[in-house]
Amino acid sequence: MGVRMTRQEFEDAVGDALDEVPPELLALMDNLVFLVEDEPPEHDPDLLGVYDGTPLTERGDAWAMGSLPDRITLFQGPLQRMCEDREELLEEIAVTVVHEIAHHFGIDDDRLHELGWD
Repeated sequence: MGVRMTRQEFEDAVGDALDEVPPELLALMDNLVFLVEDEPPEHDPDLLGVYDGTPLTERGDAWAMGSLPDRITLFQGPLQRMCEDREELLEEIAVTVVHEIAHHFGIDDDRLHELGWD
């Protein structure tokens, strides 16, 4: 089981997923970069993506002074291994992108579950 993509194909798929995010939502994102890594940390081998930063809902007035960009990282290996075909992989990439963007907006996993974004 699993689907193989080159790094460039995978990064392009992440870009395509971002293109599907409504422009008004993209405009609200602040100081955020998207990255792709081969594998997640050893302690969480099934992790599909991670948001690392300070959610918009927790930023104070002094936050922006010298702050590095927040990061959303998608992990190519586990995403590829969990999918049976390219279409499923593209869908999982899109869901992971939305999931991690939600964290940037301060939406936690419990609320995402309530909204059906498991």
